[in-house]
Amino acid sequence: MKTIILAGGFGSRLDSITKIIPKPLVKVGKHPILLHILKIYLHYGYSDFILALGYKGDKIFEYFVKKKLSQSIKKKLKKGYKISYKIDKKNCSITFIETGLNSLTGGRLKKASRLIDEEDFFVTYGDGLADINIPKLLKTHKKNKGLVTVTAVNPPARFGELKIKKSKVLNFSEKKPIKQSWINGGFFVMKKKFIKLIKGDKTILERDPLEKATSKRQLFAYKHDGFWQCMDTKRDKDNLTKILEHKNFFFK
Repeated sequence: MKTIILAGGFGSRLDSITKIIPKPLVKVGKHPILLHILKIYLHYGYSDFILALGYKGDKIFEYFVKKKLSQSIKKKLKKGYKISYKIDKKNCSITFIETGLNSLTGGRLKKASRLIDEEDFFVTYGDGLADINIPKLLKTHKKNKGLVTVTAVNPPARFGELKIKKSKVLNFSEKKPIKQSWINGGFFVMKKKFIKLIKGDKTILERDPLEKATSKRQLFAYKHDGFWQCMDTKRDKDNLTKILEHKNFFFK
């Protein structure tokens, strides 16, 4: 199965860092977050990747190919440019496809999906890490037979939580995940038929397409209660780096 990684956003909340490099190349520890994401899938034997490029996509291409992006290759990126690559002695293939500087998540996915020739495929963003069990995610998708399966995660709390009754504090909880709530964790399995719900470049994946799938009762959730963290801000980046220094948090 192939894995599409949406790696074309501006990453504006990382401010000065992403003025120089695209968000997927921001380092967590010694390596770009994108490399860590590839390792998650490689750990479970999924080694065929499609990178949907946009903002500073040339930097991502040059990181893996180790040479400057020429005009001839730029033309090939419109249809997809495939290379063989090795990560931690594991072989994989990476296809780069240019999906437009200003395309939104749905638009990038629609363009990248042209390279999919299977009924099901994985999709994720280029800025989130988790110790997610990919085979269990896929098993849930196959069992429910829906168009899309999204990984649901508990959001990390930005602030401590107080439980109060008549001005008396009953519980003081300092920045623990909010267990009563679930959010989009960014690791999907999709059927090729889902792409028909995406109109074009300016479509936001998380709005019309997924809302339509929901209304059709074709969106299912795989609940992941392990480690998950996206990298929206420099604080997120620093937190991920600290966690990486202490343990291998990707896999169980």
